[in-house]
Amino acid sequence: MGVDKEVSNCPHCEEIFPILSKLKIHLKIHTGEKPYSCSDCGGRFSRLDTLKCHQRIHTGEKPYSCFDCGKCFKTSTELKSHQRRHTGEKPYSCSDCGESFSRLDTLKCHQQMHTGVKPYSCSECGKSFSQQGNLKTHQRIHKGEKPYSCFDCGKGFKTSTELKSHQRTHTGEKPHYCSDCGASFSQLSNLRRHQRIHKGEKPYYCSDCGTSFSQLSNLKTHQRIHKGEKFSQTS
Repeated sequence: MGVDKEVSNCPHCEEIFPILSKLKIHLKIHTGEKPYSCSDCGGRFSRLDTLKCHQRIHTGEKPYSCFDCGKCFKTSTELKSHQRRHTGEKPYSCSDCGESFSRLDTLKCHQQMHTGVKPYSCSECGKSFSQQGNLKTHQRIHKGEKPYSCFDCGKGFKTSTELKSHQRTHTGEKPHYCSDCGASFSQLSNLRRHQRIHKGEKPYYCSDCGTSFSQLSNLKTHQRIHKGEKFSQTS
């Protein structure tokens, strides 16, 4: 009985393989060879296991189930990605800002924000987006679609995120906590505004006197002073 010999690495990409059979399978990526075809749609694949995974699209088979919620998946990779929702694991980090993600495709979409690439354009107004999902959400403005409704008051929203945020007005839930003082907020945006107090950030400037503020509302309140001064001078 023969035994696969150890090999050093792939001559094309330097990836190392401990056994020859795995190297031979890998080499098909570089040669473009796809000897395995799907009898249902004719799609071709370089690996037999990839073909078997693909065929589950046609059969509807989902042999991998989540122990936490019971949801089923076609591949073990999809299951592992899903399970990160339960564990909170985020192994993919953005090299530009450090933000972490549970899925690689989500990270790639996020990175387009830093590159400035916006390949998805709205046919109605021409506005461009880095992510296709954001384009679809935007297009609801033109269509007037609000597919997500609140069970408590019936108000409609364009996205599920907007709906969840709104529902906290009914439940009183405040899941966002300040690590500096423990104050809690129903909206992440409110927490970020609050944290400027601790960081000393004051991004809002008065064009009249140059005074800066951490909150936009405080700037607007301050500007009434100047409006009042100008009114009294002209009256």
